Amino acid sequence: MAMRTTRRTRRAAARTTATHARRPAPRAAARPAGGAAAATRASGNGRAPSPARAGSPPPAAPSPALAAQRLAWEKRYAQAKERPDLYPFTISGIPIKPLYTADDLAGMDLGRDLGFPGEYPYTRGVHSTMYRGRMFTMRQFSGFATPRESNERYHRLLGAGQTGLSIAFDNPTIMGYDSDHPKAHGEVGKCGVAVDSLRDMEVLLDGIDPGRISTSMTINGPASIMFGFYLANAEKRGVRFADLRGTLQNDILKEYIAQKCWCFPPRPSLRIIVDLIAFATRHVPQWNPISISGYHIREAGSTAAQELAFTLADGFTYVEACLERGLDIDAFAPRLSFFWNSHLDFFEEIAKLRAARRIWARHMRERYRAKKKESWLMRFHTQTAGCSLWDKQPENNIVRTAFEALAGVLGGTQSLHTNSMDETIALPSDKAVKIALRTQQIIAHELGVTETIDPLAGSYYVESLTSTLEQQAEAYFRQIDGMGGVVAGIERGFFQREIGRAAYQYQQEMEKKQRVIVGVNEYLEPDEKLEIPILYIPEAVEDEQKRAIAEVKRTRDNKACTAALKALTAAARKPAGEANLMERILDCARAYATEGEIRGAMREVFGDYVESAEF
Repeated sequence: MAMRTTRRTRRAAARTTATHARRPAPRAAARPAGGAAAATRASGNGRAPSPARAGSPPPAAPSPALAAQRLAWEKRYAQAKERPDLYPFTISGIPIKPLYTADDLAGMDLGRDLGFPGEYPYTRGVHSTMYRGRMFTMRQFSGFATPRESNERYHRLLGAGQTGLSIAFDNPTIMGYDSDHPKAHGEVGKCGVAVDSLRDMEVLLDGIDPGRISTSMTINGPASIMFGFYLANAEKRGVRFADLRGTLQNDILKEYIAQKCWCFPPRPSLRIIVDLIAFATRHVPQWNPISISGYHIREAGSTAAQELAFTLADGFTYVEACLERGLDIDAFAPRLSFFWNSHLDFFEEIAKLRAARRIWARHMRERYRAKKKESWLMRFHTQTAGCSLWDKQPENNIVRTAFEALAGVLGGTQSLHTNSMDETIALPSDKAVKIALRTQQIIAHELGVTETIDPLAGSYYVESLTSTLEQQAEAYFRQIDGMGGVVAGIERGFFQREIGRAAYQYQQEMEKKQRVIVGVNEYLEPDEKLEIPILYIPEAVEDEQKRAIAEVKRTRDNKACTAALKALTAAARKPAGEANLMERILDCARAYATEGEIRGAMREVFGDYVESAEF
């Protein structure tokens, strides 16, 4: 986790409408010019219409009594003193007025912009009943050390009431390296579970029926390989592919933008993703073959507006790549899913999730001409913000996580992960994980927030913020289109620079104490002693994994394994669309090829990717 510090006091002029309030220049420079232009139609680039307000019914004139009350309040407010440390801006830099009224919803059309749950444009949720019909899935991200040890934790979590699995892999696995590779040394099992072959997947899921539980796998560069292991394990246990439910993250574009864990260059990586989507659409129809992820973009330092825009732009790119391959949009789009970060700016996070559904539905229907209602839906998982956690007074992280989780629920998430209080220090202990799970259960059952649907709808502030974020996203879409699309933007370093500027701005705000972080830059405890249990991963884990790899290679049919790997390399040499690489990867998994061997078979053709430095 990135360590951050301190906060500055500065009075921000935010009187009555606060339209004159401005943030310091660095954040303003970090996002494209928007304003009124951002709310008009995109011209000449094929984008779906942005939320234009022209032609909307004008707001009703306030009654004389209400107008008099407003004038009286404005006069009193102008005469009062604001606190000296006031900094009225969202994390995205949107000025926050002292009061929002019906005037802030001018031009809003309730049918077009709000609607009803389960109905276009899905601002209020993707299901008609939302949590009154089905509670959000409680899916704790978990994995550490060896597959055997992670399996034991999965059984404990399921026994404690968790309703889905979410597998966290270690860094070597995420990068496509076997545990015995020199680059894996010192990292095996440290930030997730090491999975090197089908044998490891068999141990990891021992005693867990893949046909009865939904599983999420957070992996991207080698996602197709882990999917192959998962499918081969289910097949050996007699579970039909058609009965499998779950989600594969498989979002390589955000790796180049933010997380930096890739195996191959962008364009061949896109080919593998389209092959996987095509395979899953035909053979694993209940599986979400990609989870288009804003989470890591936010963790890298972006604003909420950038997370919203860059993630959706990535999603559009995947849609276009599938369409170019000839896939039917109404066959694959219903299984596309998303993964969002829920940060500390409570109302901005709720507004972001509402805006995301509305934008995606509009583009899928009006730009890509999807016909099925299911193709317009944005179903998503939410995880609380790891970058908001601190190693100082770590128990405070329980409170931060609770409010971030509440924002995810009020934003209408379909599944939720709550971070543990100790994750900025180490992988979470059993105690910390249980507290995080109980946080979700308290939100679900004790607060009353799941009994009514979209309870913040109609809030002048939330609706205004939802529309503002939508407009900023549309402005970014035009800017990205202007440079030739997402892949071109990655190759030019556009996204990296934008996120870098935003992260620098946020850091400055804390160092200048414009944003207080309790226990970090205010309310310090200089003599604090760490009093929570910390999970330690011993070095012996690496030795155990190396022995497991050696045993797999000793006992497998090496002739069949070599043949499968050669067939994969041959398929990779063919033009995209002539051979589905996912089929060949699955054959390699069945033959107990290791992750590193499968990656190496494709590396012969696709090569490596080295990112250009950005300053």
